[in-house]
Formats: sequence, structure tokens, C-alpha cells
Amino acid sequence: MNRYPLWKYAILVVALLIGFIYTLPNFFGEAPAVQVSSGKVTVKVDSAVAARVEKALSDAQIKPDYVQFEGNSVKARFADLDTQVKAKDAISKALNTDPSDPSYIVALNLLSRSPRWLTALHANPMYLGLDLRGGVHFLMQVDMKSALTKKAESLTGDVRSMLREKNIRHAGISRDGNAVNVNFREEAVRQQALTVLNDQLPDVQWQPVTEGLDLRLVGTLKPKSQVAVQEAALQQNITTLHNRVNELGVSEPVIQKQGLDRVVVQLPGVQDTAKAKDIIGRTATLELRMVDDSAEAQAALAGSGPVPFGTERFIDRGFGPIIVKRQVVLTGESLNDAQTTFDDKQRPAVSLTVDAKGARIMKDISRENIGKRMAIILFEKGKGEVVTAPVIQGELGNRFQITGSMNTQEANDTALLLRAGSLAAPMEIIEEKTIGPSLGAENIAKGIASVTWGFVAVAVFMCIYYMLFGLFSSLALGFNLLLLLAVLSMMQATLSLPGIAAIALVLGMAIDSNVLINERIREELRAGMAPQAAISVGYERAFATILDSNVTTLIAGVALLAFGSGPVKGFAIVHCLGILTSMFSSVVFSRALVNLWYGRQKKLKSLSIGQIWKPEPSPGAASAGDADSQPVAKA
Repeated sequence: MNRYPLWKYAILVVALLIGFIYTLPNFFGEAPAVQVSSGKVTVKVDSAVAARVEKALSDAQIKPDYVQFEGNSVKARFADLDTQVKAKDAISKALNTDPSDPSYIVALNLLSRSPRWLTALHANPMYLGLDLRGGVHFLMQVDMKSALTKKAESLTGDVRSMLREKNIRHAGISRDGNAVNVNFREEAVRQQALTVLNDQLPDVQWQPVTEGLDLRLVGTLKPKSQVAVQEAALQQNITTLHNRVNELGVSEPVIQKQGLDRVVVQLPGVQDTAKAKDIIGRTATLELRMVDDSAEAQAALAGSGPVPFGTERFIDRGFGPIIVKRQVVLTGESLNDAQTTFDDKQRPAVSLTVDAKGARIMKDISRENIGKRMAIILFEKGKGEVVTAPVIQGELGNRFQITGSMNTQEANDTALLLRAGSLAAPMEIIEEKTIGPSLGAENIAKGIASVTWGFVAVAVFMCIYYMLFGLFSSLALGFNLLLLLAVLSMMQATLSLPGIAAIALVLGMAIDSNVLINERIREELRAGMAPQAAISVGYERAFATILDSNVTTLIAGVALLAFGSGPVKGFAIVHCLGILTSMFSSVVFSRALVNLWYGRQKKLKSLSIGQIWKPEPSPGAASAGDADSQPVAKA
């Protein structure tokens, strides 16, 4: 009746082992480390950089715990702070040969002290949030009016180009706020233009307006299109911010939208607010120029002559020096989009889309320079680098492709560089907070103390009130806490103060299930049921109540998860996971302990489940001797 098959115990042992392994890294603390990340969007960090870091440390006779390439950065861990500082200087000197124009950001960081065998099992600690580790917090407002104005300016050029191609004569095109006004002299011409514009610009609502002899078409973006423009601007800004904060060496930055026009930036571990603001607010520009392939330019590249007049020397990413003319053909303001695609031979390519003004320029320039190369240059911090320099194969328009000897990953990187070179709309910092590391350490200590003392208080009460069954409940509660921390670690969740509060709340809620079970067993014993039967029936009948109560609580947690953001969402994640782990631990794990202790006792006469209060017998009830002959649970 109260025996588990062997496979159930095996599952519980495996769950206990996995929980222990994946919770363990959170108790080793952090060690000083150095993180190497890209200092320019045109510089890529790969495994070759890790080899250079190892060589630099070896030459400086510095022994790291390990050096590894992970994600988009190289991390080296050290035993103490002095070694960390020496290693940073050695790595910076080896990687950045020109200190005035560093290609890599070498930043101090902290890494887990977990042994390598745990790391090999992908057992990593939870990340610590801003309130536990310290750092800077920015709330940034995106100027959505500028995004819509930029779109309206682009539409003005597009309309002018479309009407010219269809030979439709107009009396002038102007922009009034976010509306585009097209003037005409004849009604028939206006109707012809309206048909063309409705067909080619489905995102724009055109309204005929007549004022005396003035005939106009007023075009405004449809509400859905306005929302799409704003969402695209917000998403591009978030992508650009992600690229920029990587330079700070932040292990787990939080960059997420808040509402319709705000972005929250949290950088745990960063204390230099001025540097963070400088990098976040940095601007990058894109320029298209023609490549100079003349004999004088080739001689300059070979080192046997000066750079020709009107040209500049740049570095082509992956190909070395290149001579480019100073005259700018097109700027990044005309670039609307850049996406990875495939050419007609199914080779990876990058598809570019420019506005109407850019299309006219590209059409004229490409017609005159077929067979020549055009360089796409990204300027950042006053320095320019050539992203790519494709050969012009034919006349180009508002859409054209960049092809060449690139794989899919290189095409993705190139598209990202072109797309995220600058912010889609201006942003302003409207809130700024700095949290020191000492305050973060104090928050961690208080959070751990609250969870620990809460667990101890609950366990002491349960053991006193329910005796041996209280001990089983306490062990199940510990198993629940172990599973919850393991799941959060496996998810690489970011733990914050609301998360710690949710853990403390889960402990109090999880014990409710065991209280229901224990009280149900008491009721069955009070009704005169045999101890073994009382255990079985108590668990079975309590499960429905436990399920109902946890489902209703889970619904509230899912609502917080769906509609909350920031700290509320972090609280909801831990809350929902805690409910799921508590159901497993309180029902399955505690039953396993009870079965191990009592399941094999065939002639069980009593249970250690605390005092059982029986109702006083009525005058017509059975004699005292008959009452004593019934099975009773003893305290």
C-alpha cells in the first residue's frame, strides 16, 4: 500500500543529484578576471584572440586559472586582484598596439570560482542583478517624433521619385509635420497620381484636399504603420545599445524596452557612470565612397609613393589597406535597411534598401562606375574602417545586393554592422542611478539571512507540531529549495532582491501542502482508520486540494509574468517555478520518505504525527475498552 517501486526512488535520487550539482556553483563565490571584447564594431573576437591572450600572459609569466572563449568575448580568471591588474596591463599591451586607437576593450570583471568539472557540465551560477552586485541604471526616452519625421522625409523623396517615373506632373511636394503634401493643377492628374500612390505606398493614407483652385493630396502614415515605424526604431536602438555595452565588459547587461518609447539599461558591476554614458551615447556614421584603383593608389599601397591627392587610406576588414576617395557618395541617413539574403547562385549576400534620394544617387554613380569598387565605411570615435568594398556589377536602384566570398555568418555580421551603426531615433537619459558594490553585498547578506531564518523557523515549527512527519516535511522543503535554485541556475536567471523575496515566499507557500497532507492523515486516524491506510488515503485525498490551491496561485503568477516588467517579472518567474517545484517535493518526495520509514512495517500501530485530538464519546457510544482497542496514533 505504502511502497514506491524502485524506479520512483531512482528518479528522486537523480533529481536530488542534479539539484545538488547545479546549485553548487552558487556557493563558490567570484574570482577576479579580465574580459576581452571588441572595441570596434568591425573587429570580431574569436578563438584566435584567446590564443593571443594566452601567449601574452605566458610572455609576462602570469599564470591564469584558465582562459576561454565564450560568446563574443575572451575571459581569463586569476587567483587574486594583484595578478588581475598585471594581466590586464599585459593583455592590453599585446592586443592594442596603438593605445590611441584600441581595437579591443580589456576590462576587469568577476567570474565564478566553480571548478572546471562543474563548468564542463554547464553548471554555472545565477547572475546577480543590479541591486545585488552594484552598477549603473539608466532609463532612456526615445524621441519617437524624430523617427516619424525621418520616415516622412523619406516618403517625400519616394513620392517625388515615383511620380517622375510615371511622368505625372505636380506643382510641388512638401512636408508639413508628419504629413506629405503633393500639389496639382488638374483634377485628372491628381486622380492619376492617387491611383499610383495608393498602389505603391499601401502604408500611407492619401486624402484629396481642395481649397479654391489648390488641388492637393495629403498623405499620412496609417496608425498601424506608425506603430510599426516606432517599434522598428525602438528595436534598432536596443540592438545598437547591446553592441555598445559589450565594450564595458558587463557579463549580463539588461537592455529592455519599457512601455512604448522607453528603454531600461542596467549594467551590473559597472561603477564608472561617466564612461558608461559616453559609450551609450556614442554616435556612429556610415559613408559610401568610391575606391581608387589607379596606379598611384597601388604604388601608395605598395609603399613606393604618397597617397594620391583627394584620397585617404583605410583598413578593409579582413583584406588590409585600401585607398578610398574623399568624396562621399552616400551617407547612412539614406540607408533604410540591411538584411541577409542569397543571390541567384544561392550564395550568402547582404540586401540593402535606400530611400528615394539614395536611389537616384546610386543609379547615377553605378551607371558611370560599372566594374569599379565602392567602399562602405563605418566611422566611430572619429576613426573609419571599411566594412566591405564590393564591385559594381550593373546599374543600381533603391534595392541592391552585396555579394562576395562570405559565408552566412559573415553576411549576418555585415548586415548587422550596416543596420546598427547608429541610433534610429535620438535618446535622452531621463533617470540615472548608481548602486555601489558594498550596498549590493549587504543586500545579498540580508537576503540570504531572510531565506535561512525563514526556513529554520518553518522547520522548527513543523518538527514540534508534527514530530517525525514534520521532519519529513522539512526535508521536502529543503529538497524544494534545492530544486528551485538548480532550475534558476540552469536557466541562467538573473537573481535580484525581488527574486530573493519570491524564494522566501515560496518556502512559506510550499509548506502549506505538507500541512494539508499531515492534517488529512490526522483526520483519518481520528476517524479510526488504520495507520497504513490513513497514510495512503491522506495523501490521495489531500492531492486534489493541493492541486486546486497551487493552480489558482499559479494563475496569479502567470498574470504577473505576462503583464509585469523589470522587478515584478523577476519576482513572477521565481514565484511560478517555486510553485511547480513545491508540488513535486511536497507530494512525491515527502511520500517517498514516509514510505521508506513506515512502508515496510506490516503491523504498524501508531504514527509520529503529533497530538491527535479525538472528540469526546457520547453517552450511548461504545465502552472505554472498545475505544482502547481501536488503532491510535501516538505523539
